[in-house]
Amino acid sequence: MIFVLNKNKQPLSPCHSAVARKLLKSGKAVIHKKYPFTIRLKELKTSENKAEYRLKIDYGSRHTGLAILNGSKVIGLAQIHHKTSIKSNMDSRRAMRRTRRNRTTRYRKPRFNNRKRKEGWLSPSLQSRVDNIQNWVDKLQKLCPLTQISYENVKFDTQLLQNPEVSGVEYQQGELQGYEVREYLLEKWNRKCAYCGAENVPLEIEHIIPRARKGTDRVSNLTLACRTCNEAKGTNTAEEFGYPEIQKQATKTLKDAALVTATRWKVYSVLVETGLEVECGTGARTKMNRIRLNLPKDHHFDAICVGASTPNEITFKTNQVLHIKAKGRGSHCRTNLDKYGFPRGYMARQKSFFGFQTGDIVKAIIPKGKYKGTHFGAVACRKKGSFVIKNKHGKLIAETTYKNCKMLSKADGYEYTIEPMEVDGIPLTLKL
Repeated sequence: MIFVLNKNKQPLSPCHSAVARKLLKSGKAVIHKKYPFTIRLKELKTSENKAEYRLKIDYGSRHTGLAILNGSKVIGLAQIHHKTSIKSNMDSRRAMRRTRRNRTTRYRKPRFNNRKRKEGWLSPSLQSRVDNIQNWVDKLQKLCPLTQISYENVKFDTQLLQNPEVSGVEYQQGELQGYEVREYLLEKWNRKCAYCGAENVPLEIEHIIPRARKGTDRVSNLTLACRTCNEAKGTNTAEEFGYPEIQKQATKTLKDAALVTATRWKVYSVLVETGLEVECGTGARTKMNRIRLNLPKDHHFDAICVGASTPNEITFKTNQVLHIKAKGRGSHCRTNLDKYGFPRGYMARQKSFFGFQTGDIVKAIIPKGKYKGTHFGAVACRKKGSFVIKNKHGKLIAETTYKNCKMLSKADGYEYTIEPMEVDGIPLTLKL
């Protein structure tokens, strides 16, 4: 199904791809947007269709599934891939800033004590996910006449996830009741080094999955080690160090569950602000609907099953999934640094060159040379006008001048790929 806009860019009911092809071929419509594919009619036309279009959202910490349903017909599927590198990027930037203060250069006074946070403030890594969902709900409202939204508002009980049998007083007190962390670890590991078994030596608290490998400070990820073993282990996990039995004690991190729990009501408030009717569903109902409809476990399929509005039977009017990867709009930093924090190169102060910007989707027609032919991909711009064309995997496919490039889609902070919808690894073929 193809999104359709009228002459004034007002959303009309989506049409079949064959209808869109005829409209484009006859000159009655033009391409308005490549991702998601949208056409715009050249005549002013109003839609009297009373059909209801429901946007369903399956919110996850790393991926969010989107589905648009017209009754029992699934007319669009998408999956947002959230940015997961924000925390590490901020840590790296903070480390560089602190080393700069310690060098014999102009002193910059720390400012963390004189800043106030607004009510409802979220950390950048959490706010990014909320913004992604808000942006795409706004985009889809401009492309499709949405009437309702279904949203999976799920809360994770992290203590039950870690120990499903916990109950009563134990649930309230937790595993550290009556202990300091160090004393708890000494008793748990029998006052020995967990790796070499050394006794009567100074023992250090050690991470089974190191902090450098995104390990947490949860007590289940902590153990005791002597100085020799701790230094020899370095940034390896316990399994890589040769102790898989210790690795098994480091239970799976609950970061993703905590992230969704912390932001679920923020996402809900953003959806309410759209003015559409918002239906909330639980994770248990989503699972029940998915099993009833015999759909595989994936975020875009989960989105179809969100809420009590899920129909008893569904018909797919699309066999493709639009994958939307959040990439950002570049960096404010114009200086490249080496691993020690010293400058190793400088970028241009501007981001747009000859009408193009890094990330734009272009069509390059190269008349001669090594890369002769027609190439489609994302462009990486250079100040001198020599551009690089890359495919969806980031691999170089061509290098040419800006004069051979034609704009197909402007960079908007996202990277798009269209993949066939698969069930049990088999691409789904529709008979429409």
